[in-house]
Amino acid sequence: MGLATSERAALADYLQEVGPDRPTLCEGWTTGDLLAHLLIRERRPDGAIGLVIPAFAGHSDRVRRELRARPWDDQIADFRHPPAWSPLSWGPIGELANGGEFFIHHEDARRGEPGWTPRALDPATADAVADLGTSQLMRLRLRRCPVGLTAVMPGRRPALLHAGDPVAQLHGEPGEVLLWIAGRSAIELQIQGDPDAVRAAEGFARRM
Repeated sequence: MGLATSERAALADYLQEVGPDRPTLCEGWTTGDLLAHLLIRERRPDGAIGLVIPAFAGHSDRVRRELRARPWDDQIADFRHPPAWSPLSWGPIGELANGGEFFIHHEDARRGEPGWTPRALDPATADAVADLGTSQLMRLRLRRCPVGLTAVMPGRRPALLHAGDPVAQLHGEPGEVLLWIAGRSAIELQIQGDPDAVRAAEGFARRM
């Protein structure tokens, strides 16, 4: 089972449990808004056009409201079973497109209120998240970082994320490293190394 498949199921279970009104790490979004985003992404791509072309913002808002008006259980069921016509549900394409998306948004939902704790990931999930966090795709997000970055994750060799000098080290579990790269601040991660590099990395994270 790939990361996208396992995280889809885990996120659906969590959203089913907490309902649509819980705050998330995505500013201004509740869990209902988060699920609507995921459903639009897979089922109503026309509803995302307003994010790119302001003239279509009204249409995008109508699509979002239509989805949110449906019973919560129906929305969850739609998320659990993506349409066969959507490329985002096609094997390797779905894994590539959804693994990080679902993991990050799962944590957005879990960490939206005080009192959260990191999940204890099973070895297969931790490996998949570590691979994603050190992938070329994630490294592209760091291309404007003014200093070098190395990920130091327990039980793994240090991984160069971004070349530069001086170097800051990101010490944390794979999920925390991935969330840092994704611009989240509700994480358990330490930045160590050259003091100037640490300050620069912290400033870069705030801008992300």
